[in-house]
Amino acid sequence: MKNIVIIFSVLCAQFWNAQNVYLTKVEKTNDNSDKFLYKKADGNTDAIYLGQIDVQGFSKDDAAVFSLVYKKAKEIGANTFTIKPFENVDGSPQDFNAANYKIALYYTPKEKVTVKEGSMYIFASSEKNQKISINQKDYTLSPRSFLKLKITPGEVYTISTKKLLGSTLKVQPKTDDDNLYFQISSTKIKADTSGVGGLNLKSGDVIGLEKSFAEFLSAIYHEIKEIS
Repeated sequence: MKNIVIIFSVLCAQFWNAQNVYLTKVEKTNDNSDKFLYKKADGNTDAIYLGQIDVQGFSKDDAAVFSLVYKKAKEIGANTFTIKPFENVDGSPQDFNAANYKIALYYTPKEKVTVKEGSMYIFASSEKNQKISINQKDYTLSPRSFLKLKITPGEVYTISTKKLLGSTLKVQPKTDDDNLYFQISSTKIKADTSGVGGLNLKSGDVIGLEKSFAEFLSAIYHEIKEIS
């Protein structure tokens, strides 16, 4: 009887964390070898709409969800995306729901893809509040949130998790032509490293994220504007 209860509990936990990713619309397909999947810039009229992905159910494993989204997007040749908000009765967009959302897929010519802001993104984990320090300034990140800071070329940025046995990472961007992406995590993160979703820099629980995965997180996490 005890074993049955344990098995039932495990199955319930798996069901609770299950997330299904479906390619529900295909308007066009595009033949390209682009390995990236970035957010489409607002107002970009050069992007060609290809189709739609539906994500249903909640999961804490955002890397695994992104791997599924990426594979579906590449089936029709997409290299950019946007989150499609559900609408209220009055036509206003609903708040983002991590358990049920739609992703519009596009093909954007490489020369029209713009992701260079000269910013540093710091993502929290999906589970708990986390305290961090950036150049001795303290912040608290709530679950599924991120902080975006402008970077200055040549300046050293020290990121610390403020724990007794925590991690400290120093980075020094040479230019402001691109972004830096990190996630603060108390657990191991695994992702499909076949060109996307990979982890390319790690110092304990400060993890450098591959750009496509980070772009996805910035779309499904909420940005914290003012924190202390």
